Amino acid sequence: MSITDLLQKAQFLVDANGDKKAVVLDYATWDELLTMLEDLEDAEEIRRLRRVSEETIPWAQAKESLRVQDVGV
Repeated sequence: MSITDLLQKAQFLVDANGDKKAVVLDYATWDELLTMLEDLEDAEEIRRLRRVSEETIPWAQAKESLRVQDVGV
């Protein structure tokens, strides 16, 4: 599902004149949208790091490394 598809699930709260005042998303849609946006942000950061020849590692590997550091192993 794309971001556009998710945003089409939005409902609008309107005032007495029919002007849109707020957007309502159910939690599952919000969570999926947020995850997609975070993934896009992460992907852009990885591309930026690669352009400057910074070493990048997969997130799963980084999490494991952080977990090991946290427990002092």
